[in-house]
Amino acid sequence: MTDSTKPKKHVSVWWFAFGYFAVYIPYSFFTKMVSGGLMAKDDGPEMVQACLSKTADYLTCPLRVNSFEWLPPTIMASIIMMLIFITSMRWWKFATQTSFKVGGHTLPRPRIWTLFSGICTGLVVVTTTLAYTIDGVSIVFAMLLMRGGMLIMSPIVDTIFRRHVRWFSWAALAMSLLALLISNFGPYAFGDATWGEKALMNTMLAIDLIVYLSAYFFRLSFMSKLAKSNNADDTKKFFVEEQMVGTPSILIILFIASLFAPGIVDNPSGLDNMLNGIHAGFTTFWSRPGIIIGLAVAAGIFSQFNGVFGSLILLDPSENAFAVAINRCSSILAGVIASLAVAIVFVNDLKDQPLMPDVYTWVSAAFVVGALLFLALPKMFATLEKQRKAAEAAAAAPLGEAESEESK
Repeated sequence: MTDSTKPKKHVSVWWFAFGYFAVYIPYSFFTKMVSGGLMAKDDGPEMVQACLSKTADYLTCPLRVNSFEWLPPTIMASIIMMLIFITSMRWWKFATQTSFKVGGHTLPRPRIWTLFSGICTGLVVVTTTLAYTIDGVSIVFAMLLMRGGMLIMSPIVDTIFRRHVRWFSWAALAMSLLALLISNFGPYAFGDATWGEKALMNTMLAIDLIVYLSAYFFRLSFMSKLAKSNNADDTKKFFVEEQMVGTPSILIILFIASLFAPGIVDNPSGLDNMLNGIHAGFTTFWSRPGIIIGLAVAAGIFSQFNGVFGSLILLDPSENAFAVAINRCSSILAGVIASLAVAIVFVNDLKDQPLMPDVYTWVSAAFVVGALLFLALPKMFATLEKQRKAAEAAAAAPLGEAESEESK
């Protein structure tokens, strides 16, 4: 009989990395396809030109959906998928249980720290979206600050919780950060813009970045304190309790924001466009063509699995520097593949097309592959060495037993 009290071992983090990579590609593909207006060819010649050039209000473009309008329906689909996933995996039992019963079953609830971690997850999504709406700030620059800040922050969390950061994790972090610099900053490094213009960061972006990194700091801290252990049940407990709060909290925040939508205004600001888009996601989005609604549901499903695999990567018992580097590498590499897929599907001639990934993207992808090798090879070599020693011990055992018999 097996010992049911023995802590269950974790699934290899590399399976979660592969899952994250695999679902990130269709999620990015569908989002780019719809938000970029790449399906607008069926709207009619004049509308196509207006939608693709973005001279028309996005709400009047049937087959192009603003990224803010895209959020509510995809989050709704994610919540439904989250409930289906946890139920099908029978993981509700791992969560902290209340004293209330429904149909003979107790109801799960989050602990105080997983409640805060789930709220932090919601803040990450909201602040990421807000960063892309700030006037005068480049989207790629905002991405660099957020992703790079997370990479830099991970060994700090490890130091606080006294987790040893291995040399190959440091190497992978450095290569991941370099990949971000090349892919996001490279195309502008030799342009006409000054360094001051490239580094433009106003007060709104500073506040947004502080909230984003603080949310991730506390989330990684809660994971390190409660779930990053060799017992897989601890991971499932934290995962279920955080998921109960994370995605629903995002929908609540979006709904509250939609109540402040100003409606049609002259010369709307970035904030006005964001609020109007979120409001449309709860209302007029559902009158769009069925294919758009179907793609939103599909994107929401893939987005939820992004959250599943991404969270399980971060919950791996290894140091945060290792887990965060794998998480970021998987997303960057998947983004490159998704961009290439968009270019191949929607452009017949790939020469000199803006959709095709540029040389900076391919170079950054090469650095990501290098980072993944730094993360994977040391453990693989250690496993092979362990197997070699075990085989040598097994081969020597019969010889030792024979010599013992002869001595008798």
